[in-house]
Amino acid sequence: MIQKNALTLFSAVTILSLPSCTKEKKNDQAPNFIFILVDDLGWTDLGEYGSSFYETENLDQLATQGVRFTDAYASCPVSSPTRASIMTGKYPTRLNITDWIPGNDPKNRKLIGPVDDHMLPLEEITIAEALKENGYTTFFAGKWHLGDTGFFPEDQGFDINLGGHHKGSPPGGYYTPYKNPKLEDGPEGEYLTDRLTSESITFIEENQDNPFFIYLSFYTVHTPIQANLEYVDYFRKKRLNLGENGKPMLESEHTGNTLTNQMNEEYASMVYAMDKNVGRIISYLEQNGLSDNTYIIFTSDNGGLSTVRKNRTAPTSVRPLRAGKGWCYEGGIRVPLIITGPGIMSGRVSNQQVISTDYYPTILELAGLPMLKNQHKDGISLVPLLKENKKIEREAIFWHYPHYHSSQWTPGAAIRSGDWKLIEFYDLETTELYNLADDIGEKHDLSETFPDKRDELKTLLLKMQNETGATLPDKNSELSPINEQKSP
Repeated sequence: MIQKNALTLFSAVTILSLPSCTKEKKNDQAPNFIFILVDDLGWTDLGEYGSSFYETENLDQLATQGVRFTDAYASCPVSSPTRASIMTGKYPTRLNITDWIPGNDPKNRKLIGPVDDHMLPLEEITIAEALKENGYTTFFAGKWHLGDTGFFPEDQGFDINLGGHHKGSPPGGYYTPYKNPKLEDGPEGEYLTDRLTSESITFIEENQDNPFFIYLSFYTVHTPIQANLEYVDYFRKKRLNLGENGKPMLESEHTGNTLTNQMNEEYASMVYAMDKNVGRIISYLEQNGLSDNTYIIFTSDNGGLSTVRKNRTAPTSVRPLRAGKGWCYEGGIRVPLIITGPGIMSGRVSNQQVISTDYYPTILELAGLPMLKNQHKDGISLVPLLKENKKIEREAIFWHYPHYHSSQWTPGAAIRSGDWKLIEFYDLETTELYNLADDIGEKHDLSETFPDKRDELKTLLLKMQNETGATLPDKNSELSPINEQKSP
């Protein structure tokens, strides 16, 4: 594993050899990066991805200026592991962060989830550190969720941290007072998404003479679902115009329910406000001559929250995908992804399979910096795909989520290779196989029809788990056989 002092030595050499990072030329040659991560944004929550109820005109326009991915994935169906993967270029299993921090493993279920870490290790060289050591000014705004004091963004390569701490949801909600130890309260009525965007724009204003890296990690659209008061009435009227289709439509998913239609006006107002704020950033870049030298990466940390316990109704739907956040079905892991910037082919839709680990090496190559292969060892640079439409080669991608989740997911794992996808349920002791080319909704289990393919993928999944140090749940020895049978 590369140590941080080793990177400093590496950078002292490379920064001198890279014209794009020298003081006199960095304005002309070193590109800027804005990485926008939305919390719990579902695959179909944008207009360009199929939504007719939510409205996202700015992101829809952004998609026409770069590459929109149809088969982009988060590294985990919950927050912290994916965020750790983006920061490091590694699968969450290598980091021993396989659940949201601190997680909530129940003690009355058939299995006990493995003990994982509650912070991103300081010995990891984050993408922020790699850029900072090569002349970039780095800025973090929003949700961190990768550790408490001593493991905050400012401890992991960010010059400025506004709002990033250990909590996974906004402790004070979306209106000031925020109750956030890393963000001062604003004037009465201030909206958190607006504030984080304003802080990001202020940072750009003050750092235009340096190459910069902005990691804008919106808390929205994570619970609590709290309407943006400026826009909610518009979407309430829109829902009422849907008639019967404006009422929740539910479908059973294991022991939970999945919402199958988009109709929540409060959620819609949050998505709309997020889109408006992305538009503010794009407009600022354009008006100040920065858009031609700035890359924007827009994505989500996991699928939308569409599946919850039977007595609740989820806020969004990601149909035609199955289930949602917390699940290794497509609804929990497939996410929107848009990448734009200088030299990137515009107006293209790519169906190549990419995942959170890929952003680290992609940013390094776009910045003209050498790869750190011992760090981002699970990522593949997307630059050939983005600039030349070349195919990227990878055998498979996988997900390891060995914990119970409130979405009613039970411990398991999944792997995708080509069009084939396999899911293992450890609690249920079952395996499912799907061909996503024919069955994106994962409705038809082919595990008995194609046993050879099932066994092939099970072997490959185990291989990837072993190579990355995945830990499995243990049988709950404290649970009696009677209670085990009653376990939901």
